[in-house]
Amino acid sequence: MPSSTSSSTSFRPVPRATIRQADGRVAVRHFLDLSDAGGDAIAAMINDAQDRKAARAGWPKGRADADAPLAGHVLGMIFEKNSTRTRVSFDMAMRQLGGSALILDSGTSQLGRGESIADTARVLSRMVDAIMLRTDDHEKALEMARHASVPVINGLTDRSHPCQIVADLLTMVEHGKAVPGLEIAWLGDGNNVLHSILEAAGLMKFNVRIGTPQGYEPDAEFVDMARSGGAQVTLTQDAAEAVSGADIVVTDTWVSMGQEHVHNKLAAMAPFQVSGRLMDMAKPNAKFLHCLPAHVGEEVTEDVFESDRSVVFDEAENRIHAQKSVLLWCFDRI
Repeated sequence: MPSSTSSSTSFRPVPRATIRQADGRVAVRHFLDLSDAGGDAIAAMINDAQDRKAARAGWPKGRADADAPLAGHVLGMIFEKNSTRTRVSFDMAMRQLGGSALILDSGTSQLGRGESIADTARVLSRMVDAIMLRTDDHEKALEMARHASVPVINGLTDRSHPCQIVADLLTMVEHGKAVPGLEIAWLGDGNNVLHSILEAAGLMKFNVRIGTPQGYEPDAEFVDMARSGGAQVTLTQDAAEAVSGADIVVTDTWVSMGQEHVHNKLAAMAPFQVSGRLMDMAKPNAKFLHCLPAHVGEEVTEDVFESDRSVVFDEAENRIHAQKSVLLWCFDRI
């Protein structure tokens, strides 16, 4: 691909040595969490995504990139949870890279009739070149990776959402943010998206202020992971404290798919709604992110969601470009 013309210098890739197993064979690159790749590789992904996005400006969305680096490759996508952005972005990512994708779900595959994840992984490894799994229990993704001989990508689990965060970082860079040292405020539930933000904070050297109601804090493992990587992490039950002076304000839906006790949770989350008043406490050029789908009027007010401070649709589009670079990393092309 041509060199990037982006003015951002936040990320510069560092060559990553090919990972090999003890017998000398190239190890499979799974992408289950951001740390599977590491900070240098994530930086390289973002640079690649910027370059590829710029190179195809004005093209039809289904046209393959000039180099079509994954021509002949097939991605098998398994969905055990509903999806719009993950489903479409991975499909389009493969098309733009010159490959193709096919979709399975538990209702129409043998997974829904009791076939094990291990057997599914071994069968699909003989039929496709990579597997993307969107599911509930993170252990399913780990089990898939243990038995697959092709790359396995986490399209979302209850533990983490790493592909989303690559797209978020790309969006921040596009909007002029230098990621190292960035102050990111999170409001709402301490969920899987926040877990991946915290993981990224330790890898990419930015800080996170987390405003959550008592009892809804993120898993301490991810807080410790961020801090051990040098990130400053603030936990507070005061929404104003979390957003004050922030460069980026992020939230997510308060009630994830399959969660119970909705009414109690909504009541607890109400003080953490991203409103215009709260956004005004962030830096004047702060941006608002949300991985979507949004419940406007719950976790965010309409005046914020529809404002020029909101970059949620740039963020959604960037799922395609981020996914392409994740795939290329998995195939050892980055």
